[in-house]
Amino acid sequence: MSILVRNATRRFGDFTALDDVSVEIPSGSLTALLGPSGSGKSTLLRVIAGLERPDAGSVEIDGRDATSLPPQRRGVGFVFQHYAAFKHMTVRENVAFGLKVARRPKAEIRARVDELLELVQLPGLADRYPAQLSGGQRQRMALARSLATQPSVLLLDEPFGALDARVRKELRAWLRHLHDEVHVTTVFVTHDQEEAMEVADRIVVMNHGRVEQVGGPRDLYEHPANAFVMGFVGAVTRLGEHFIRPHDIEVRRQPNGTTSEAMVERLVHLGFEVRADLVLHDGQRLAAQLSRQDAEELELAQGQIVFVRPSRTRQFAEAPAG
Repeated sequence: MSILVRNATRRFGDFTALDDVSVEIPSGSLTALLGPSGSGKSTLLRVIAGLERPDAGSVEIDGRDATSLPPQRRGVGFVFQHYAAFKHMTVRENVAFGLKVARRPKAEIRARVDELLELVQLPGLADRYPAQLSGGQRQRMALARSLATQPSVLLLDEPFGALDARVRKELRAWLRHLHDEVHVTTVFVTHDQEEAMEVADRIVVMNHGRVEQVGGPRDLYEHPANAFVMGFVGAVTRLGEHFIRPHDIEVRRQPNGTTSEAMVERLVHLGFEVRADLVLHDGQRLAAQLSRQDAEELELAQGQIVFVRPSRTRQFAEAPAG
């Protein structure tokens, strides 16, 4: 099911959460709404779900105008950041809830719940209560409950935000695998650039209630439309009007006529990579990203004098927004 939002505007008093937003989400895609706090990404998701009504504009789901439809008639499954589980119900009963409300036959409900618990890797936990599950297990239960009624669209509002870093990383891979199996059109909100880049097919970058750019992870990283996208999608360092990715800074032991002198202020070892925080002679700071092998060959150490130059820079006509 495709989703088309046209010229959506949503205001809360004097605050404009969405400012003439238009975005198309292809059928079967896994799309991330990415942006800082207050950018409008959660409001856009709620407008798609029918939980918010736009002050202007429209929402189409699979070519049908859904702007005035209530959430229950949109064929949408919604997963909140904080699971919203029924604490007095078992995992099986939580997942079956929507099917029971729809008065489906008992045999059908049991078969569907068994299928979903297998899909979300919780088959042995059907009789436990939410309080007996880990955070990651509760979130998988919430996803199973949303998928139970076979929605045409699955909407996730920062689904992993309440979890620790290790569990978040595991669930990212799991969500990607789940999407590849069920192929339901999925939209999720996140402020985590790495999460969006790792999971999504397409990313909608938002800021101040507007869409800054839409594209695949690689396209946004390598061809940002403006300074905001360059600075928000992936690490960046700045020299005057020049924006530089840390891996595009060459570090040498000796000058070659095109380099600038810098001092290594700090070294951070991140597994295979090493980040060198550098201070130029005029006090400006740079962050360079090197492989562990390159750092070892350069014998980098705190306080060492090195010579650097950017191998690639970007400039934008406008100042970065926000």
